[in-house]
Order: sequence, then structure tokens, then C-alpha cells
Amino acid sequence: MIKNYLKVAFRNLKKNKAFSFINIMGLALGMTCSLLILLWVRDEKSVDDFHVNKDRLFMIYERQYIDKTIDAGYYTPGVLANEIKRMTPEIEYASNGSLDERYTFQVGDKIIKEQGGYADSDYFKMFSYPLIEGKPATALNTPLSIAISEKMAKSFFGSAAIAIGKTLRYENMKDLKVTAVFADVPDNSFQKFDFVINWFEYLVQNSWAKEWGNNGPQTYIMLKPGTNQVLVESKIKKFLDNYNKEQSASFRVELGMQHYSDVYLNSNFKNGAITGGRIEYVRLFSVVAIFILLIACINFMNLTTARSAKRAKEIGVRKVAGAVRTVIMRQFLTEAMLITSIAVAIALVLLAILLPSFNQLTGKQITLPYNNVYCWFSIACLTIVTGLLSGSYPALFLSSFKPITVLKGTLKFSNSATVFRKGLVVFQFVLSIFLIIGTIIISKQVNYIQNINLGYDRGNLVYIPIEGDLGKQFNVFKQTALNAPGVKDVSRIIEVPTNIGSNTGGVQWVGKDPNSSPMFSQTGTGYDFVKTMNLKLMSGRDLSKDFPTDSAGYLINESALKIINYKDPVGKSLTFWDKKGTIVGVLKDFHFSSLHDPIKPLVIRLAETVNYGNILVRTEAGKTKQALADLEKICKQLNPKFPFTPRFADEEYQKLYKSEQVVSKLSDGFAFLAIFISCLGLLGLAMFTSEQRTKEIGVRKVLGASIASLFFLLSREFIVLVMIAMAIAAPLAWFALDSWLNAFAYKTTVGWWIFALAGIMAIIIALATVSFQAIKAALANPVKSLRTE
Repeated sequence: MIKNYLKVAFRNLKKNKAFSFINIMGLALGMTCSLLILLWVRDEKSVDDFHVNKDRLFMIYERQYIDKTIDAGYYTPGVLANEIKRMTPEIEYASNGSLDERYTFQVGDKIIKEQGGYADSDYFKMFSYPLIEGKPATALNTPLSIAISEKMAKSFFGSAAIAIGKTLRYENMKDLKVTAVFADVPDNSFQKFDFVINWFEYLVQNSWAKEWGNNGPQTYIMLKPGTNQVLVESKIKKFLDNYNKEQSASFRVELGMQHYSDVYLNSNFKNGAITGGRIEYVRLFSVVAIFILLIACINFMNLTTARSAKRAKEIGVRKVAGAVRTVIMRQFLTEAMLITSIAVAIALVLLAILLPSFNQLTGKQITLPYNNVYCWFSIACLTIVTGLLSGSYPALFLSSFKPITVLKGTLKFSNSATVFRKGLVVFQFVLSIFLIIGTIIISKQVNYIQNINLGYDRGNLVYIPIEGDLGKQFNVFKQTALNAPGVKDVSRIIEVPTNIGSNTGGVQWVGKDPNSSPMFSQTGTGYDFVKTMNLKLMSGRDLSKDFPTDSAGYLINESALKIINYKDPVGKSLTFWDKKGTIVGVLKDFHFSSLHDPIKPLVIRLAETVNYGNILVRTEAGKTKQALADLEKICKQLNPKFPFTPRFADEEYQKLYKSEQVVSKLSDGFAFLAIFISCLGLLGLAMFTSEQRTKEIGVRKVLGASIASLFFLLSREFIVLVMIAMAIAAPLAWFALDSWLNAFAYKTTVGWWIFALAGIMAIIIALATVSFQAIKAALANPVKSLRTE
């Protein structure tokens, strides 16, 4: 029986080549797109899922109550881990961590800069990073111990085994002993690193981290088996009350805990609560995958039911011969499954071709796991579901024909069947127009981000990390660099201007409300900072070496002035971290973090002599390449033990919105595919409509109808359907995209013209799709069309 079904199915595919091609390619493209998205979603959800103890691993976050606001984040005191483990019996292991640094290492003449950081001795007992050499208990058990990746071990020593016990020169400052070699961190790990140094060294380098009132590092804990998470969270909630002496009625801190494996996808906070993050994009594209697959399935339903007249007599004869309805339904479902199977085969080929480009776009290393049984099971399930979904309605519809009616040649479609088919077209275009509007708004926001005036000029601005002796020789570097061709200005800053994340409540001024404890962002800079950054001064001046008192001088921004509320701020007193000084200048607000966040009050202090941070170099337009070559020579002369690793302000800024840029590009591609698949279905329906109205077109031409009037006659129905779809899609898209834009403190406007443009685009695309078939039918010889009777 199945063999017979397949024979009939293949004959119909060969007999109706055009419709078969449209059906198969529509499904193939839809499934390719859906599989790409599902692989991306699977990869996103797999991040940090490999840790054996993931159900017991947590990251600590702080919830800060400041006056009437609540702020939250993962920054914690650098001495929290050991103390919280000591005071909480339910915690088995705990570790502070800071793993996003880049440091220079040397063995012999080989100098390499790697990414990594610091963690406590419990770190490798908690996380499932396999150790090739060494043991978790001894991996970081001494102050000068370091664990390195297999890649780093091979780079310096040739193999992991040889690396154990060897020393690495760290920042040309200390020799660290290799006590463990771990397997290279997998791609699906949230944190990427090639070395981990004992936490003791972090505290030596950053003495501020020993203070309970200062935050910066992260804290990880692992609970003992069988421990109640809610119980532990309630116990640690007020943990800092006995340690952070800065707390008051207007400022208090609470601790919370989140599963470590959830942090990658859920790291956004609002009013102190976790509100999502990348998970929103995972949900968004999961819905898009379903949308596109639905569009492809609707194509199949519409085209199959539209062609039903061609098979009406076949169904009638089979019913007269004794075929029951269930047999005919199985026949059409078999055909649907055959078409779907062919489409899946094509989709897998397209997937293999497109994956490299898709990986390059998303920054992933996704592969289709052909040797994974679960993968093939999932593809089989997708094939069955798609085949049944796309073939169910045609099977029900076609098997319902009455043999007497169809054999007499009087088959007519009921109003309900016609309305349902039109409804499917409308639904299809609702989804497509929704994606068009989404693409326009997302692209507009990304363009807004890229072109917004940040309050400073990020073009031709270079960061050079202060390492080794470069900090001590900064004045020599500055004077030498300013004499180099193409170098315009030089200054320095502790944090990069695109990500000033350090906050403090240690700001005092005359007239401050003693019951208020506002938080200020803060950073340290060198002389000529305002000039180098091209910042705007509202009043006062830049920090300058011409004024010795500037060692206790401060720059503040507009937002800080609103809180301090001085009428004439320049020259007024300001105490920062118990160091009394004066305000020398007020800066017009500029963006120093992501546009997701509003501009915060900022205090800038002088940090001309610290031996860390970044040198800022402003180059002249068109001379950056020459300037970089000269800067590299200067750095090698002054700091020969460290590689020259400049970064560009514009590139660092773009990194803040990498997710948005990827989403924009993906939405462009998926919207195009959705429209293309919808147009395939529209083309098929246009072909069917022109065939059904062959005689009518011939009669109208004989009676003098023009080509334009016939074109309008055949196109009108589709244009009306697209306009109905537009009316439905516009409010849905506005609601969804408005929610997405609300995640940005600074966002583009959503004008009515966006929806009008999307509607016009949809109508033009629909017209372009049906025009060929409509014009072909209008130009046909009426004699031939009238002979069809």
C-alpha cells in the first residue's frame, strides 16, 4: 500500500513540476532557516551547562538600596568568598574571581599576552574545567601558583606535561609556578581564559579590594549536596550588615544568589531583580523560527488545496472504486511526508553550505552533530511534525469531495474553503510584515547607536594599556609621542572611556543631606584629559599641570552637579574618599557606558602617577597608521618586555552592542527569507488563479478589456489580502518592538512612516510576485483560452 502511495506521489510531483518546485523549495528554505535558528538557540542554552555541579553552583550579586533607587550587579567585595564560606556551613566551596584581564607572560625570549585572571584555591574544585596535569586540590594552593590552558602550555613549553613545575615571568614583575594545566576552555563557556592566578596576588595588586565597602570582583559559591537554596539565600541576604560599615538608613546592601549556568542568558537587573538579558533574543528567534516554518507550511496548504481541482476526478474515481476517506487521507499525507522529506534533505545540504557564514556572523562555532543520535531524532521529529502540519488540512479537504459532484465536472469551492485559504495568505503576510517592521526598527536603533553623539569624539582615539614601566615613564612617553607626526594629544585614564564602571558613595560637599547617600561613577585621569577626549566644558577648565593644587582638583559632569546642587560650582569644595579638594570644571554629560543605561553622575580625579590604566592618544585624521608605527617604536624603547597592543575607541564602543548588531543582521536575513517564502506561495496562487480564470480572461479580451484592466483584475485580490495583513501586523509589531526599545535608556523614535514603509514594501513585493503571471495571462491569445471549453 505504501509503495503504491509513493508511486502516485512521485507521478504527481513529475506531472506538476512548477508547483512541486515551489512547494519543495518553500519548505526547504523554511526548514533551513528554522534549523539555523534552532542550532543557535541550542548553542546559547548550552553555555555553562557542562559543569557537573551546575545545580549547586551560584554567582553572588549585590542589591544596593540607595535613597529611593535600587541598583544591582555582580560586583562584590574582594574578600567575600572566604568569609561567606567560613560563616555559612551550607557552602562547600567559594571563590572570588576576576577573569577578564589581559596580562603579559615571558619564558626565555618568548613574550605572549593572554587573557585570564585570578581566582581562589577552590575554583577548580567547583567548576568542571578538566585538568590535564595537576589536581584541583593543589592547582592554586600557593600565593605564586598559576594554572594555564593546554594551548598556553604548548605555546611556552611544547606540552602540558613539561609545563608542570616550570615558571612564567608575569608582567615582568614576578615568577609564577605552573601547578596545573587545564583543557582549553570550551566555546560554550561564558568566561574565556587561558590562565588563572591565585587570588592572593589580586589582593596584592589591588589593595582596595580588601575593603568591604569596595566592589569589583565576582564571587562564586557551591552548596553542599542536598542544601536548600532558599534557606541559604535567606541566610546570606543581610550578610554584609556586619562588615560594610558604610551602610546607613539611606544606603544598605543585600546579597542574592543566581545559578551560575543562568547568568549568561539572564544578567539584566531592574529595580534589583533579575529581568532577563540574552534570553530575550533566544525567545525572539525561537518565535521567528516557528514563524518561518509556519509560513512554509501555509504555502504547502494553500498550493495543495488550490490545485485540488486538478485531482478532483482522481479522487472521485477512487471513491467510486471503493476507497474510503481514511485511505485517501493517508495518500495525501504520504505525499506531504515525501515532499517534506525531500525538503529536509535539501535543507541539510543548504545548512552545511550556510553554517560557516552563519558562524562568522554570530561569532559562534556551531556544527551540525551528524554523529549524534539525538540530532537525527530531532530532525526526524521536525520532518514528521512539518509533514503532518502542512499535509493535514489538504488531506482533510481533498478527501471530503463527493464522487458524484466531481465526476459530473461541477466541482465548486465552498465559501468556507476560499475564506480559509485567503485567511492563510493573510496570516502568512502578517508574519512577514511583522518581520519587515522589526527589521526596520532594529536596524534604525543599531544605526542610532552607531551614530549618536556620545559627547566626545571616539574617532582617531587610541587606547594603549599601561604595563610594566610605562606608567613610571608616562611623562617621557607623552613628550616623545607629542613630537611624533600624526599625534595630536595624549592623556591617560584608569578605565576605558566606553566602560567606566567603578562606583562610590564616598563623595561629600557643603550642604549635603546627611540622610542621603547618592552613588557616583568615578575614575582617575591625567592632565589634558578633556582636550584629548574632545569633551565639552560647561564651566571651568581641564585638569592641568600648570595648577599644582589640581592634585586635589575634581571634574564633575552635569548629572553630578544636579545632585551636588552648587549654583557656581567652580572653586567650590568637594571631598572625595576623604580627600578634600575643589571642583575645577563641569563637563557636559557624555556617555561612558552602554546606552542601555542612563548617564550617571561622574567625578573625575587626578591619577597622573598610578602605574596602571590606559594611555589615551588622539591622532590626526588620516595619519593614524603612521602615528601607530611611531607609538609602537616609543613603547618598545620604553617598555621592551611588553608587546604593543593598541585598541581603538570606536571598536571598543562597537563591542558594547555586539548582540544588537548580530540581531540586526540576523533579522535582515530572516525577514528576507520570510518574504521570499511567502512570495513563492503567492506566485503559486497567482498561477492557479490565472488557470482557473482562463475562459473569463479570454471573454474579457474579446470584449475589449485592456492589459492594464486584466492585470488589475488578477492582482486586486492579493493586494487586498496584503493590506488586511498590514492592518493586523502593524499594532502587533509596535507593541513587541516598543518593549524591546524600552531596554535602552537612549533610543530611536518609532514614527508612523516605518509602518507605512513596511506596508508599501509588502504591496510592492506582492505586486512584483504576481505581476509576471498576471501579465502573462493578460497577454495570452483569447482564441486559445476560449478553446479550453
